[in-house]
Amino acid sequence: MLTYITIGINDLRRAIGFYDAVLSTLGVERRVTVESEAGYGLPQDERCRFWITHPFDGKPATVGNGSMPAFEARSRAAVDAFYRAAIANGGTDEGAPGLRPFHPNFYACYVRDPDGNKLSALCEKPQ
Repeated sequence: MLTYITIGINDLRRAIGFYDAVLSTLGVERRVTVESEAGYGLPQDERCRFWITHPFDGKPATVGNGSMPAFEARSRAAVDAFYRAAIANGGTDEGAPGLRPFHPNFYACYVRDPDGNKLSALCEKPQ
């Protein structure tokens, strides 16, 4: 349904350090780096599906209240690794890994990146 998603950042170098560490736990790699943005995708993707970027209007990036990219994790262990990498690389806790009440296999974590953007990693497979 979505071609790609972007989120605003204020410090590209800091954001790359965070997202390289966090997204690699899900098999996602940085595929493009240019002056004001970096793009990430799975090795088999034809394009980058997730971009971190300085806002095009030149103003500081701000957090979108109510927005949250949720990344698919292949296992609950990958959700745990995503969470640990986020915290170790300047992210903050918004909900430790665990089952959520949305359905019996909804295993997720919630974090904020160094710019305050809320993210989730989610595995919907049983154990």
